[in-house]
Amino acid sequence: MRPLALLLALTFALTACDREPAPSAEPAPPAAAASLVPPTDFLFAEMDITDLQARMRAGELDSRTLTQAYLDRIAAIDKAGPQLNAIIEINPDALKEAALRDIERKGHAVRGPLHGIPILLKDNIDATPMVTSAGSLALQDFRPKIDAFLVRRLREAGAVILGKTNLSEWANFRSTRSTSGWSARGGQTRNPYVLDHNPCGSSSGSAVAVSANLAAAAIGTETDGSILCPAAVNGLVGLKPTVGLVSRNGIVPISHSQDTAGPMTRSVADAALLLTVLAGRDAADAATAQSAWNVTLDYHARLRTDALKGARIGVMRSKFAIHPDAAMAMEAAIEVLREAGATVVDAEIPTDGQWDDAELELMLYEFKAGVERYLGYHDAPLKTLPQLIGFNQQYRTSEMPYFGQELFEMANNKGGLGEPAYISARSLARRLAGPEGIDAALKAQKLDALIAPTTGPAWPTDYANGDRFPGAGYGAAAVAGYPSLTIPMGHSDGLPLGIVFIGTAWSEPRLIELGFAYEQLTRARKPPEYWPTLQKPARPPLN
Repeated sequence: MRPLALLLALTFALTACDREPAPSAEPAPPAAAASLVPPTDFLFAEMDITDLQARMRAGELDSRTLTQAYLDRIAAIDKAGPQLNAIIEINPDALKEAALRDIERKGHAVRGPLHGIPILLKDNIDATPMVTSAGSLALQDFRPKIDAFLVRRLREAGAVILGKTNLSEWANFRSTRSTSGWSARGGQTRNPYVLDHNPCGSSSGSAVAVSANLAAAAIGTETDGSILCPAAVNGLVGLKPTVGLVSRNGIVPISHSQDTAGPMTRSVADAALLLTVLAGRDAADAATAQSAWNVTLDYHARLRTDALKGARIGVMRSKFAIHPDAAMAMEAAIEVLREAGATVVDAEIPTDGQWDDAELELMLYEFKAGVERYLGYHDAPLKTLPQLIGFNQQYRTSEMPYFGQELFEMANNKGGLGEPAYISARSLARRLAGPEGIDAALKAQKLDALIAPTTGPAWPTDYANGDRFPGAGYGAAAVAGYPSLTIPMGHSDGLPLGIVFIGTAWSEPRLIELGFAYEQLTRARKPPEYWPTLQKPARPPLN
């Protein structure tokens, strides 16, 4: 659930099968030099959930028609046309679910703002009757018998589960030099802005699908950057909640200290609607017991256009070095914030980066324990990390054509969660990133939030060298388990750039207020144009 290149910054089964699984065929790269803009007559392009609901209330639209429209668009531009390769599986019951929601609407039994809205899920989230594979051929026939807790909440709220999205295999926790957006089961997902550039990971397919209007919204997962980075480089809003706000029950894990699911949308308003449904206590996930559930959380009610007035925001200028265009976009964003009445001051996290080694250590321990617990509980075909390693070795042509499984092997060498090395690493990472990091920076100047470039623009996809990750502004929030919110803020040669708002634990309401106000003033998102390769603008001649 994290961009693997960030791991580089931190440190720089055997089961018999009758046949070798065939990897998903890599789509042929488009040969044309012109933009591959899809048909412009898609009726629901860029529509928010509120807009779609208004049409359904007025009788101008029903869920089955909307669901079919998205399925047609997936066929037109995900499997054909630009071949984005964002969707790994369609829910065979999607149209049936939509029809049932329409029957309920006619009977005046609308369940809420998500009623009849098609939503996509990352393929590490359990949703019947579909496969949960984490992108691996080892699990290509694995169909969990029950929905993840968050999927049950979505269905109870009336959402239609449209399908599953591709991801960086095993949420980008397999190799130290992986290529984000690639999985053996799903192939390579493409960035819709420039098709030969990377979508970032690991929630690659979720981000690309929403950006390209293949669904109203999607759910991603994150351990460190896997919602924030793909959302930013695909021109989206991405919200990583406080760990414990959204249940992880029914999600293939990496780290129970840092894992969470969250919304990936085209607007802050849609993210707020989704988070309201996703948040909730689950007896099967002890982390959710830490939240105060004595009130109903309505994040959509926190949307205020005047929220920046009187706010105090700290800008982390050290993160401007990520990319020159990101730095320029941040300067423009600062002016917007100040003009809206916010006080913006320079701020830094005093412990920045000091948790890197400890973070990797705790993830290696927690991945081994967590993935084996998940596989065993769900009676998956392979149940141990050594079995997964053996599977990849046995079918290396299909599973490891571009990169290996160094992280799997490193994790397999770790002991149990009672070892002193693990206990020390977990304590150190959370303390340095949280109380002595983000909290210290906020308290020093009485700040509501910290801001930074989310990351730089997308880089060319490169199987030979792996990801060329430019850096990130969100790492402390991921390690601390605190919330972060990325919002489009500009472009670099047509590639999107995002700004990240970071707060202390359980500060989602305030981040949503601030982010919404900023979004309404800037409206920086532009739909993708599907260029085959980067179209750099002509530079003026030097005198």
